[in-house]
Amino acid sequence: MFPNLNAEQARHGHTNQEVANLLNLARSTYETKKRTGHFSLTEINILCDTYDCDYSYLFCEKPIIPDRRAGEISAPTQ
Repeated sequence: MFPNLNAEQARHGHTNQEVANLLNLARSTYETKKRTGHFSLTEINILCDTYDCDYSYLFCEKPIIPDRRAGEISAPTQ
């Protein structure tokens, strides 16, 4: 349901069990919350702090892909 949450979790190498432990939940409960989106405000804050992301990014239902072209340097034309 939240592709950016999944991406950040993978980027940090966290398993569902590790995140569940962080939130003081059973793994199955965490997985259900990922599917349904029924996180408490405390859980949301912990996840945002853990992944250093704001709510609008982490819990967006469509993936947000950074524009890598902004950092490209093109060679001067002659």
